[in-house]
Amino acid sequence: MPAQLLSTSEGATLILTLSNPEHRNALGPEMYAAGVEALSVAETSPDVKSVVITGEGGIFSAGGNLQRLNDNRQQAPEIQAQSIESLHNWVEAIRSFPKPIIAAVEGPAAGAGFSLALACDMIVAARNSVFVMAYSNIALSPDGGSTWSLSRSMPRQLATELLMLGERISAERLHALGVVNRVCEAGQSLGTALNMASQLNQRAHNALSCIKELMNEADASSLNHQLSLERDHFVKNLHHVNAGIGISAFLNKETPKYD
Repeated sequence: MPAQLLSTSEGATLILTLSNPEHRNALGPEMYAAGVEALSVAETSPDVKSVVITGEGGIFSAGGNLQRLNDNRQQAPEIQAQSIESLHNWVEAIRSFPKPIIAAVEGPAAGAGFSLALACDMIVAARNSVFVMAYSNIALSPDGGSTWSLSRSMPRQLATELLMLGERISAERLHALGVVNRVCEAGQSLGTALNMASQLNQRAHNALSCIKELMNEADASSLNHQLSLERDHFVKNLHHVNAGIGISAFLNKETPKYD
């Protein structure tokens, strides 16, 4: 069975499931293209307020398909470059998607699988999950934005250690470092992620979209520029209908129901 990205939903949450059980949910161009397409459709859908990315069969993803990579060594370099570009298109789509995306991780999240989880806005991980940047173990360097993500989420020395030594790191350690948001029991990552998504779905979509945009901009902004962006977003949201709903509900001790 070819690698595929399964799409289902629960309430207002779109669930994208990495499915390649024969190869421990190894990633490939078909998944990348399907991921970009799914997010493109979900971006404009009023029925989708959040997304969860998970893996089939208690495994998030073993990363790249090594047999395919080995076969690509016999092809022109442009073949592998195109495949990586497809992965990077999906990573960029995740980062720029205006709604929250949560990774629900069970078992291994290796190589590009780890990179994919890091691209998400939040990570829920089961206690049995294992994260590893396995590239250097087979004489390769990282892709999927992992150097960008890790250098911004932990000290440079630790990020370098993970990338160069290719050693496993547990969900608990990543939670302590602030990279993983929630740690849960094995088999509970999807349910935990869906509970988080349900909470997010009750909040004003315009505010969450602006928060994500501001967080993305903050990495490269000066303080002065970021303050200007925060001012502009705040004013825009204050004059959005949802601010009236939220403020009124708070003052009247009611639960807001946003548009």
